[in-house]
Amino acid sequence: MTALPVVVMGVSGVGKSTIGRGVAQRLDVPYVDGDALHSQHNIDKMARGQELTHADRGPWLDRVGRWLAAHEAGGVVSCSALLRRYRDIIRSHAPDAWFALLTAEPSVLRDRMHNRDHFMPASLLSSQLATLEPLEPDEHGSMYGNDSIDFLVNEIIADAKCY
Repeated sequence: MTALPVVVMGVSGVGKSTIGRGVAQRLDVPYVDGDALHSQHNIDKMARGQELTHADRGPWLDRVGRWLAAHEAGGVVSCSALLRRYRDIIRSHAPDAWFALLTAEPSVLRDRMHNRDHFMPASLLSSQLATLEPLEPDEHGSMYGNDSIDFLVNEIIADAKCY
């Protein structure tokens, strides 16, 4: 069975990169951290504590979708994909994408963000939490809580192969 394109999504600090790498490794497919697909302009803007606009995100989301589409045998990308319309942009390139929405308590997220070396400051977490639109019933994907890495990787793989 060919692996589906998987997007491990959620707000900053939720574990997208760790879980995404684990899913890709287990499926033996390529992985890319969506942060690597951001323009330098976007990275600099977030590092200054400024929120990205929809216009800032559009080209980035196109790159995410094109990356998934280029990996026909399957691929995994970690990407915030906070809004339905952002996920729609990704799906315009990779219509079979499976979205794994990771969640955690805000206090857990803040602790993680304060204890890592990343351009995204914890000051932007509140806006991300306010912006997040959960997956809708017609979107291919599932929501996952703050469980162990192995549990989440296994659940995402099982669920993504089931639709």
